[in-house]
Amino acid sequence: MQQKKQNEGKQKVCPVSSKCGGCRWIHKSYQEQLEAKSIFFRKLMEPYCRPEPMIAMEKTTHYRNKVHAVFGEDRRHNVISGIYEEKSHRIVPVDSCLIENQKADEIIVSIRGLLKSFKIRPYNEDTGFGLLRHVLVRVGHATGQIMVVLVLSSPVLPSKNNFVRALLKLHPEITTIVLNVNDRDTSMILGDRERTIYGKGYIEDRLCGKTFRISPGSFYQVNPVQTEKLYTKAMEYACLTGRERVVDAYCGTGTIGMIAADHAGEVIGVELNRDAVRDAVKGARQNGIRNISFYRNDAGDFLLEMAEQGEGLDVLLMDPPRSGSSEVFLNAAARIAPKRIVYISCNPETLVRDLRLLTKKNYRAAKAVAVDMFPFTDSVEAVVQLLR
Repeated sequence: MQQKKQNEGKQKVCPVSSKCGGCRWIHKSYQEQLEAKSIFFRKLMEPYCRPEPMIAMEKTTHYRNKVHAVFGEDRRHNVISGIYEEKSHRIVPVDSCLIENQKADEIIVSIRGLLKSFKIRPYNEDTGFGLLRHVLVRVGHATGQIMVVLVLSSPVLPSKNNFVRALLKLHPEITTIVLNVNDRDTSMILGDRERTIYGKGYIEDRLCGKTFRISPGSFYQVNPVQTEKLYTKAMEYACLTGRERVVDAYCGTGTIGMIAADHAGEVIGVELNRDAVRDAVKGARQNGIRNISFYRNDAGDFLLEMAEQGEGLDVLLMDPPRSGSSEVFLNAAARIAPKRIVYISCNPETLVRDLRLLTKKNYRAAKAVAVDMFPFTDSVEAVVQLLR
């Protein structure tokens, strides 16, 4: 009976939560979520240090500024858009979502409504026929700028100019529209080719007093409100005085490196994603930052090269993907031996795996804090300060 009531409560909040899998904790109160995440993180960190109290969110809904929808057809050949059902490629139709930006959801519904009049068919994964595969919407939290990315199976959008005019009539707040071509049989959303059909092809957002450029494929944190808190804590742990040489590894569009540049002597950003590096270089120029440089390279290879050349380093900032860092990177970091390492993690379990190696290499975790970036999910972000 209790389980039935819980399921009914979930359906009232979100009708597709049981299929989607995105909001696993939709049935928990926010206080329950925080307590569960705090206990989980504290137990993980027990061998290393006692974490500070978790940093919570004030407004827990509609925080995702990057929204993706997959397009397809139902059994009656009506156009549908939404997300893949958990562990499948069946589309769960979604019009609005508890954690997604509301304006982005509205734009996706509008695009779906335009398809029939423009005779645009959604892509069918089984047959390979159809044109529109995905729509990606990115919203600048501070600027209000909006990017719409139409992911197509071929480069030609019928009546392109009329489609743009029709969409802008419904949503004049859109600042740029990009066509992305993904003609491969792949689970990746974006393809390698893209063309701007309206606006500049990118949007900008502000974070911690800096302006950042965001292209369709660039990494940028999806919860900017909590990201400011996350990066503020990272700067606190970095203890910069204005003289240090800093490496920002896995730097994305250079957000944390540019923020650190105000308080450091020199900052070096390293990132493998070409679009992100391009945005980082232009962002540094736009912000008038002269003491930062960016390199497109694998972070592990770059740090190993630094180690082999005997280069010095005072502070290492690292924000690796969910899979964590590589052994090559961590061994090279230990060889260079910066005084402080600030590890930003989106996956505490791989964080702890990497801490196990670093603590064997003459480092100790001095401080740690978890940041709740994703309410209603079991995900936790964290920052750890390691001292040599």
